[in-house]
Amino acid sequence: MTINEIQDEVIQEFAEFTDWMDKYQMLIDLGNDLRPLDAKHKTEQNLIDGCQSRVWLQCDIEEGNLIFTADSDALITKGIIALLIRVISGHTPQEIIDADLYFIEQIGLRQHLSPTRSNGLLSMVKRIKAYAIAFKLA
Repeated sequence: MTINEIQDEVIQEFAEFTDWMDKYQMLIDLGNDLRPLDAKHKTEQNLIDGCQSRVWLQCDIEEGNLIFTADSDALITKGIIALLIRVISGHTPQEIIDADLYFIEQIGLRQHLSPTRSNGLLSMVKRIKAYAIAFKLA
């Protein structure tokens, strides 16, 4: 699936809920389903600056595609990074660089987060794009 097809799928799933408490629960469930991050990757280098919670993001390349794994010490934040990984992991660096992550606005995520979580979301997206640029240049 393309990044946009996955985003459209996410938008459709979130549209099934009208109450934001249900959407938060969906984020928590996504975080709980996230594959555990190996302890060796929970390093300062993988810690995302700008997040109130601790969020670690590991990126590897397999057959030209970037594979992301992550973890967080906060339930909602872990769900947010899980959602981002679902959308972008498994794509080429160029696809990730070119991606317009429109699902964030369309599901209302940014407007329903606290300012600190919203800043954290922006930091996560910036780190993902930075990894894509670094792997493209490598």
